[in-house]
Amino acid sequence: MPIEARLIIELALLGIATGFLAGLLGIGGGMLMVPFITIILSGRNVSPDLSVKMAIATSMATIIFTSVSSVRAHHKRGAVRWDIVKRLAPGIVIGSIIASLGVFALLKGNVLAIVFGLFVSFSATQMFLDRKPKATRQMPGTAGQLAAGGFIGFLSGLVGAGGGFISVPFMAWCNVAIHNAVATSAALGFPIAVANVAGYAISGQGVQDLPPASFGYIWLPALAVIALCSVFTAPLGARAAHALPIGKLKRIFGSILFLLAGYMFYKGFAG
Repeated sequence: MPIEARLIIELALLGIATGFLAGLLGIGGGMLMVPFITIILSGRNVSPDLSVKMAIATSMATIIFTSVSSVRAHHKRGAVRWDIVKRLAPGIVIGSIIASLGVFALLKGNVLAIVFGLFVSFSATQMFLDRKPKATRQMPGTAGQLAAGGFIGFLSGLVGAGGGFISVPFMAWCNVAIHNAVATSAALGFPIAVANVAGYAISGQGVQDLPPASFGYIWLPALAVIALCSVFTAPLGARAAHALPIGKLKRIFGSILFLLAGYMFYKGFAG
């Protein structure tokens, strides 16, 4: 099979899987995309440092499309807490810009790989735990949600994920129903992605040895194929989220995440 045809198939399968998981679990798909895009770029002789950075940036760019498709499906079911979105979004944009336009460009790819591994491990652990929040706990006020949004946006910018690995546990901890938390996380993925992608595109200008068809740190062929496939499967995942046993699915997906985190630790420490 010609290498370009194989590349398209690999990216298409990745897009199908991540789109479905984005709708199902509200995770944006980045935790799955980053390791696999890193593998694909490394196989095309892109340096380890650059392959990790481009995987993170490209993963985030696809979330722009995935989040729109996913949130439409959740919104039709009335599951999105738009009041929470309005309070978290400003902080998310600020935190995302600080990460993608400044810190991301300064850090080495192997450091980012280790950071990614740490937070994927954290997210996977949360999927196995079933901690019940205090019944009286509620979402913080406007200032608290602004700060929480900044933290979510900043970490998302460093690891190329849509923020669901922090925002879903945070909202659940504040007694937001899990289906509302997943749906709201999908909506928050859009401002996270737009702000971070702008930063990646600007900070990646002038970087040496980028592969063909790159826009800053964003690898356009992967963006096009993954986004095209994921927008079709994200609504299917959102629909399944209201019918499938999410607890069991999260534990299965958590096991997969531990394996992917192990690979990113290997890339980080080997680099």
